[in-house]
Amino acid sequence: MVQDGRHAAESFAGDAALEDNVVQVYRSAKVVKGGRRFSFSALVVVGNRAGRVGIGYGKANEVPQAVEKGIADAKKNMFSVNLVARTLPHAVKGRYGASQVVMVPASGGTGIIAGKKLRPLLELAGISDVLTKAYGSTSPKNLLKAGLDGLLKLRTAETVKSLRGVELA
Repeated sequence: MVQDGRHAAESFAGDAALEDNVVQVYRSAKVVKGGRRFSFSALVVVGNRAGRVGIGYGKANEVPQAVEKGIADAKKNMFSVNLVARTLPHAVKGRYGASQVVMVPASGGTGIIAGKKLRPLLELAGISDVLTKAYGSTSPKNLLKAGLDGLLKLRTAETVKSLRGVELA
């Protein structure tokens, strides 16, 4: 079932339905004797809107096959994200290549303030209130990987308390 560029995906362990979003489709060409031969690659985000999200990249000679390969790759690369009340527990900076993404928690009702390439990652992770700013390269691949790096750096107060062995007020 396809709606607004999103596909309904089968359920993941835990009976939480996965959704996917095609962020970008790339076309490349190889010049052969008879002309140009095109191939496609797709950058896909998969998540359950409840703290699990993954990024995938698939390449094929046709767009639908590239998207399916990207979805399969994203399902293999799923990560859990620590969230507090549908937002981030603290401000965080993610980096990948020449891209940097700063994500700051926002109060309820703010919404997702992010560019159109980073927004699917945050939505499918289950975040509904966040402020973001991208610095450096705005390449979709690097931007998504920087955003995922930032999400993986998130720690809840309980995690920090147990790691440091101290009591928090």
